[in-house]
Amino acid sequence: MFCKPFKKHTPVVMWDTIHKALLLVLNLDPDVLHIALTSLFVSSAALIIGIIIGLPIGAFLAIAHFPGKKWCITFINTLMSVPTVIIGVLIYLLLSRSGPLGELSLLFTKTGMIIAQSCLTIPLIAAISRQMISDAWQIHQDIFSALQFKMFYRVKWILWDCRFSLIIVVLLGFSRAISEVGAVMIVGGNIAQHTRTLTTAIALETSKGDLILSLSLGIVLLMIVFIINVISYFLKLNAEKKYG
Repeated sequence: MFCKPFKKHTPVVMWDTIHKALLLVLNLDPDVLHIALTSLFVSSAALIIGIIIGLPIGAFLAIAHFPGKKWCITFINTLMSVPTVIIGVLIYLLLSRSGPLGELSLLFTKTGMIIAQSCLTIPLIAAISRQMISDAWQIHQDIFSALQFKMFYRVKWILWDCRFSLIIVVLLGFSRAISEVGAVMIVGGNIAQHTRTLTTAIALETSKGDLILSLSLGIVLLMIVFIINVISYFLKLNAEKKYG
């Protein structure tokens, strides 16, 4: 007896999976849409908090002189490199019933996820903006010193002067937030229709073998990141033409 040659159906299956995943996205599947909106809400909130807190910290560390400055910079850089699951565990302990903030019942909520992601975006934005602003400060230091501006106004104007360069910092902060898995899964619990985000859903559905749904979520994630980058590019281009 002769054995029949083995036919490889992998490419057919792969393209069929991609086709079905695209149909889910184009048809605005309710589950996909809800997960995407949850991710956008949590990540955007964490990004805003990261900008409000991280940029002033980065500017202050770039232009101020005080004892222990190098240790503060090292600490910020270390926080930027800490594995996200460690941040997730720490926030979990903080928000759990036995933790100091347990009475607020923030564990397994979007608010808890925003806190966790903010702890990731703040050090990243602060560390990278510090380096960018430090380079610009070398040019403007003498002018600000001659004008004898107070620290608040120095931070304010150096941030304004570097506003175009800092767009990349904002993009990095958003990418850090939207792509997070470990911390939000620990703190949010990956609860369906409540705290499930794009990344946590992709991890879950892939482990379950639902490649169509996980791939559709991945397509949405790529689309969001692409659209945000395009919008940021044109905003920067338009602002540079308008303000110089």
